[in-house]
Amino acid sequence: MVDHLANTEINSQRIAAVENCFGASGQPLAVPGRVLLGEGILTKECRKKPKPRIFFLFNDILVYGSIVINKRKYNSQHIIPLEDVTLETLPDTLQMKNRWMIKTSKKSFVVSAASLTERKEWISHLEECIRHLLTKTGRQPSTEHAAPWIPDKATDICMRCTQTKFSTLTRRHHCRKCGFVVCADCSRQRFLMPRLSPKPLRVCNLCYRQLLAEKKKEEEADRRQPEPIHSAVLGYEPSSGDDSDKSDDDKADHWPADTEFYTSEVSWSSFHS
Repeated sequence: MVDHLANTEINSQRIAAVENCFGASGQPLAVPGRVLLGEGILTKECRKKPKPRIFFLFNDILVYGSIVINKRKYNSQHIIPLEDVTLETLPDTLQMKNRWMIKTSKKSFVVSAASLTERKEWISHLEECIRHLLTKTGRQPSTEHAAPWIPDKATDICMRCTQTKFSTLTRRHHCRKCGFVVCADCSRQRFLMPRLSPKPLRVCNLCYRQLLAEKKKEEEADRRQPEPIHSAVLGYEPSSGDDSDKSDDDKADHWPADTEFYTSEVSWSSFHS
């Protein structure tokens, strides 16, 4: 499909139409070799409640955004490199069916399709694009993924201390390491996780202790590394013998299956050929 559509006028027109819908708020999407393979509306699990989002599948990236006017205006554009994506199918709940998780190193979230067939199409096309990219680049599939945030409505109490009850005055917070919904007292710490952000992020107390322990182990391992042996000859450095360049959780508690934090209202998908 990619070879068939690459460098065609219809593909250029489709990509230009997507750029126009995002307007000045979006990034340019037309690059050599990029092909728009499919598009559709999926329901994305957000922090407050599930919301319809427009998704565009290219041969190298996945783009999604908020719908202002369908097929005319979108905003809040997000671009995800497909090389960083791992997919995981999820079981149905009473309120949401045909679910799967899109996992990346920086963000992971749940989406659902209007039908089982639509979900199979999305996953099939995504996996084919990911396989092609990994084969092309020689990279291994990503193994480190950001934890998906558990929706606010999933719990009325802190998922760490299980004592604090949330209200209009007692805010919910999310641990950036495990994704749990926690109270302020259970998430006062910040920790630098460069994979997610250049700034220290809020983490729950348990994850903070685990992250500190991991950091301490890494520092001890670094200290145990032997010191480099320097040559006695001034200005001479010993050769490494290699001239080649080298490139550089706790499980979430289960909440009742009838928790109503999923809704599915509108969905539409089409894959190009």
